[in-house]
Amino acid sequence: MDSDRFDVIVVGAGNAALCAALAAAEAGARVVVLERAPEKESGGNTRFTAGAIRFAYDGVDDLLKLMPDMSPGEVAQTDFGTYPAEQYFDDLAQITNYRTDPDLAHLLAFRSRETVQWMASNGVRFMPSWGRQAFEVDGRFKFWGGLAAETVGGGPGLIEALASAAEAHGITTWYDARALALLHDDDGVHGVRVRRSGHSGQLRAGSVILAAGGFQANAEWRTRYLGPGWDLAKVRGTRFNTGDGIRMALEADAIPYGNWSGSHAVAWDRNAPEFGDLAVGDGFQKHSYPFGIVINTRGRRFLDEGADFRNYTYARYGREILAQPDQLAWQVFDAKVDHLLRDEYRIRETTKVVAGSLEELCAHMEDVDGEAALATIHEFNAAVQSGEPFNPNILDGRRTSGLAIDKTNWANTIDTPPFKAFAVTCGLTFTFGGLRIDANAQVLDTDLAPIPGLYAAGELVGGLFYGNYPGGAGLMAGSVFGRIAGTSAADTTPPT
Repeated sequence: MDSDRFDVIVVGAGNAALCAALAAAEAGARVVVLERAPEKESGGNTRFTAGAIRFAYDGVDDLLKLMPDMSPGEVAQTDFGTYPAEQYFDDLAQITNYRTDPDLAHLLAFRSRETVQWMASNGVRFMPSWGRQAFEVDGRFKFWGGLAAETVGGGPGLIEALASAAEAHGITTWYDARALALLHDDDGVHGVRVRRSGHSGQLRAGSVILAAGGFQANAEWRTRYLGPGWDLAKVRGTRFNTGDGIRMALEADAIPYGNWSGSHAVAWDRNAPEFGDLAVGDGFQKHSYPFGIVINTRGRRFLDEGADFRNYTYARYGREILAQPDQLAWQVFDAKVDHLLRDEYRIRETTKVVAGSLEELCAHMEDVDGEAALATIHEFNAAVQSGEPFNPNILDGRRTSGLAIDKTNWANTIDTPPFKAFAVTCGLTFTFGGLRIDANAQVLDTDLAPIPGLYAAGELVGGLFYGNYPGGAGLMAGSVFGRIAGTSAADTTPPT
């Protein structure tokens, strides 16, 4: 280990890390990837994602370039709409209450299209997000929420494609290799101290790219930065994202940045394991709540299920569930919307109740005040305004009126058996606080000066997301800034 010499060291092996490694290798650098996990668990949070990726496009022609396998029939029966970079930028601003770093947000939005095209040139395949981002209404699909595509094979497919590309580019990958500290002095960063398969040593290089994820798998850091109760949250993804990359950079005088008390957290099956399960993947998520209602253990609704499209609200509703008694809620649906429920509601690993009457349903929802829940459902049904037609593809304005918390879209009476309820808790995806980078993805120090030889990408970059998150932007940010970091690191590193 001590005798090995590389131009660029990449810490992590998820989407951002592998994009960084590929970009550095394409620029002529000799690259090594350090993956803390064993090979069978490699890929970070990326391996656990469903693969939705948010990028700018001006119409179906842009999508056909990326997804040439779409048939003429599929194109003819689908309204893909447009999602220009300006709208992407505006969405990032609005959904973060205008706190997002405008320079980083601009890079993400305006480089997203070229970056997915570059990923495709490296063997990553994409497909339309049928069933998750478009519903068939009157024989025609309409995509909504600015999110039209996902990677073929989801997160595992993305990792396999990027890992194959890395191997083809001659990139070295070390598994069971945990970076412990940066080798740094007054002239910058020159490598890492690493423990590989139980043996520690130093690995030197001209540049280091940190892409090792956030700190969501670190219960102590969650409680310290996110607040009381976050130690009780389930972790949706890898158990290895404990903040190592952030810690190493802070020890080298990097400045912390972003929403350190914020996170991407969703509705997650109550009985899911402590960390993500690769056999189930993203199946523990429960994201069809806009078409039903959500009730806590006291039998009360506590949020507007129809406030916006799912991919603009799901990442903040996990926090709302965590704040409920026992960190528990139940999503309730009737037969009228059963066909709209996503695939994750139909897997074996769900905590659910199915009943022929509302009385029976409420009586069997575990740890819930059944009488209060039944009264809440009846109150909700009486408040539904039926003047607007129900349409899951648009913000249809079909709402309730007069409730303490009205549902502002997609409000249907819950009156058609069989009835279904699904128990959910908070599933933590990634944390929003991290390191500050510039337009070259170079990490800044506490004087806001670039640290020579140190770059960062992925979930450990702070400043993009505050309080909320538009679906698919995380993968895209990892790819955009990973590619920038790899190119920048190679350009500033003399080859060995």
